[in-house]
Amino acid sequence: MAAALRNLRTALPALRRSVAPAPAFAARAFSVSAARSAGHGPPQLLGPGAKAGEVPSDESQSTGLERFELLGKLEGVDVFDMNPLEVTRLGTTEDPIPIYSLAIGCTGYPVDSHDTIWINVTHEKKHGKCPECGSVYTLNYQGSEANLNPGHHH
Repeated sequence: MAAALRNLRTALPALRRSVAPAPAFAARAFSVSAARSAGHGPPQLLGPGAKAGEVPSDESQSTGLERFELLGKLEGVDVFDMNPLEVTRLGTTEDPIPIYSLAIGCTGYPVDSHDTIWINVTHEKKHGKCPECGSVYTLNYQGSEANLNPGHHH
């Protein structure tokens, strides 16, 4: 009888652990927590690659910016918007021409009336003015505020 009680005493803590209720939340790795709470991320810019025995196409092997540009062309979108800015008027300080980048190449008004002069426009400086033709440009930035300071990198 004493031996049975000793065996019961040693088995009792293990029995309690197996019957104990699970905690309300389970600890998990930090990397998994961030991925689960982030929702859906941006689409992967990696192609599936070529199948065995096939010659790879551009769609299957392109990655990164090349794939981004290729997928945009398939959708009919110019993802980098490299078309020249259409200037139909001379920008003034009261009515400047809005631009969407930090640098602009002014060719004058009317177009091509002088060589290209590069003008930097920042969010601190309200307007950028061409020294040749006097056209005024202002920044109409559409991105993140963190990207407005190009000289501050980590």
